[in-house]
Amino acid sequence: MAKAVCVNGRKRPAGAGEGAGARQAARKRRKADGDGRSPGAGPKEKSSCLSAALFGEDCEISRDQLYELLKYAALGKCHNATQPSWCRIYHQSHLAGVVVIVLHEMSQLHFYKFYLQFKHLRKVFRHRFTLTPSANFLASLYGEGANLKPQNTAQGLTSASSECIPKSSDLRCDPIIRKYGEKKRGLTSYTLTVEEQKKNDYPIKGSPKCKGYIDTECNQQRTDSSPLFGLDCEMCLTAKGNEVTHVSLVDAQGRCLLNELVKPESTVVHYRTRFSGITEKMLLPVKTRLSDIQTRLKKLLPRDAVLVGHSLNADLQALEMIHPSVIDTSLLFARNEGRRFKLKFLAKAVLGKQIQCEQKIGHDPSEDARAALELAQFFIEQGPAKVAELNLEMLLTTEKLAEVSQKKPALKPQGCRVQTQLNEPPHLSKPCFLECLQVTGQKPLLLGRQELDSSGLCQSNLSASNKQILQKALEDVPLSTFSIIQFSLGPENITSHLLCEKVGSKLTDMLTIYAGPFEESFCLKSVKKEFGRCGPIQSLRVVTETYQPYVCIQYEVLEAAQLAVESLNGAEVAGSCIKVQRPVTAAMLDCDVLIKELELDVENEGVIYVAGLKKSLTETDLQEEFSQLKDLETLFLPKDRQSGKHRNCCFLKFQKSQSAVDALEVINGWTMKGSKLRSRNALASGHLWRWIWQTNHSSGKQGRNFLHKKMEQLSDFEQDLRKKVKKLDHHIKKLYRSLQNNTLCVVLFPGVNSTHGSQPGLGLMGIKDDGGRSAC
Repeated sequence: MAKAVCVNGRKRPAGAGEGAGARQAARKRRKADGDGRSPGAGPKEKSSCLSAALFGEDCEISRDQLYELLKYAALGKCHNATQPSWCRIYHQSHLAGVVVIVLHEMSQLHFYKFYLQFKHLRKVFRHRFTLTPSANFLASLYGEGANLKPQNTAQGLTSASSECIPKSSDLRCDPIIRKYGEKKRGLTSYTLTVEEQKKNDYPIKGSPKCKGYIDTECNQQRTDSSPLFGLDCEMCLTAKGNEVTHVSLVDAQGRCLLNELVKPESTVVHYRTRFSGITEKMLLPVKTRLSDIQTRLKKLLPRDAVLVGHSLNADLQALEMIHPSVIDTSLLFARNEGRRFKLKFLAKAVLGKQIQCEQKIGHDPSEDARAALELAQFFIEQGPAKVAELNLEMLLTTEKLAEVSQKKPALKPQGCRVQTQLNEPPHLSKPCFLECLQVTGQKPLLLGRQELDSSGLCQSNLSASNKQILQKALEDVPLSTFSIIQFSLGPENITSHLLCEKVGSKLTDMLTIYAGPFEESFCLKSVKKEFGRCGPIQSLRVVTETYQPYVCIQYEVLEAAQLAVESLNGAEVAGSCIKVQRPVTAAMLDCDVLIKELELDVENEGVIYVAGLKKSLTETDLQEEFSQLKDLETLFLPKDRQSGKHRNCCFLKFQKSQSAVDALEVINGWTMKGSKLRSRNALASGHLWRWIWQTNHSSGKQGRNFLHKKMEQLSDFEQDLRKKVKKLDHHIKKLYRSLQNNTLCVVLFPGVNSTHGSQPGLGLMGIKDDGGRSAC
């Protein structure tokens, strides 16, 4: 997937919230806030600030990451909570409170279907993110153990808060037991099948993605006595992508057979020293290349070797090697919902070993390879039942709660001993956020139509209507430092799969343009080339039902279709003066209004779209070319999610809106490497770009005949639903205006999971400033 990349050093690298770029941006925001004071006003009280690099592909947030944010916002450093990994709150101690507004059974789909009706939401919040849907969304906000009674701690653990240990469940419900059963098996039972390798992005022989990869040629049949080898690599980011800079291979006895630094083929963009431990100085004398490592690995590995690693697919991809038999410890120690344990946690919990210590700079690949190997050996020797009895989920839960209670770490190394005296293995769940708050003496407020909590840990009130919920919120929210308010459209809410069909149909129309008329003998290749300069084309066909031929073009991004309409309508293409327009349907009558509102959307402030890029250009090339533009902050280069190749367009984000306007004038007509560029204001640069791509490439065409009558029923009450959405937006506006300044407000469309498929959720967030708007 494509990532937003740093230009001129202004974008905070992922995971490095304390970078200079983030601090510089935060200072500018704070300065801007100070400039808004009225004349003669005294010194302004220090305000909180929210910084998040949510741009391009960096905008999908899991419920665990959302939990990180809420936990830190409510508890802060003084209670041992840590900054979230994906965003940063400055001056958390100055927050007046945290308000979470949950729009029950609504998804990102609802927001864009009723985009014009959500007038307040789209104009107030600067930060938006796509949210992974979950079965029990409310519980995930404050922890699934919220309704549980206190129980004794398990043997071998020192719990930070015994009330927070989850309820027990049958061992057979453990994901490890569900996957492998209870009996011991040989190592061949735990190697990944070809289908599992494909699913987890392992290099596969014969795959088009693996052209040029080297096969280890370890093709002898595996048995339960085949030798195990631990493998781990550290990578740096180069102009090519992730390239290997350090490789380690250990045998079954833990002896290191290979521990080499590797010189990347391409220019290093980021050494990732914090994780890789690699510096520019270390690589200067290195002459070993990837081809040398590939040759040595082929010689070292016997024909029946089984490779072991933690997320080993990334290592093999970076090594550009194919190996048929692997054990992946991140998948071996199975968890619910596709989540994975970190290697550092498993080494401590299972082996009693401390790895990846904070005192060290970067990871040691030989240490990680040995840890993964020993974990696999432990699993094979002890069997799934003994591993399940370790209750790893509970150990992780207890360790996290230790941070909140400011006690010693809850996780004590188990060595290689299995806990056999646990009477009731605990329910696999996350620590209770309500209880974390209770440690601080706070009692959160929960308001909604359904029962949100029955533990007595919070003030919970049921209301019959959104209006009653609003009235209660206006009274009670100012008295609480943490509030969750749940609104709903009611039981008559549109079924998500019907809504998906309707939105998908309109989106397709907005991405489609018709061009013509052309002469009978026109050159289709010339037409495709000219319209391709506006952006990536998904499909192109000739319309022959008309007197003269027309061409129907469907683009992959909204900006490309709009750019084609604006720049090629009335132009001469393939020898004909043509007209360019979108389809004329009832759903498209408000298209111009929608396009204008998307341009004015706060998410697109200071962002422009650029098309006509040659596919031979790399991210490094583009960074160099565009670095001369004033105040350029971030470059996002969309890539095809299947092939991994970049499209012929990009998005540029500027620190100031005026700088984006100036850049438009410069770029239009700019020739780069022989290709003439075209640009315009962005329409869908953030999380919306990703969602449009997924919707546009989904297989939603099946069953449309069956849904036709349902769609007619949908239209019957859609107008009434628009009014309800508009009223809901007004309720949120009224609640937001009543909040104190410096309040963090998060609005969540949780997403939908159903038999018809899942729809991602949407989050909007910001800290309220004096003007009643999200300032940051």
